[in-house]
Amino acid sequence: MVYYIQDAHQIGTALKNLRLEYKLTQKEVAEKTGVLPKTISAIENGNTTFKIETFMRLLQAYQQVMVLENNEIAEIDIFQTNW
Repeated sequence: MVYYIQDAHQIGTALKNLRLEYKLTQKEVAEKTGVLPKTISAIENGNTTFKIETFMRLLQAYQQVMVLENNEIAEIDIFQTNW
């Protein structure tokens, strides 16, 4: 699945969806990544204050990579998003 993230709060939703796709609990992800379960929960529930290192560990757990793509290619107008 491809997730287009235009808003910081969408990161948590995407990570939660990935975790559920892999049928993992927050505890299992925590054990795999070294990220505390409460941190995973906070991110999945919309907390947007976390280290990029934490984000990258979670991506690795779900065998994902981050790709930055020009919005003309993605056909998404990121400037319509309220940051």
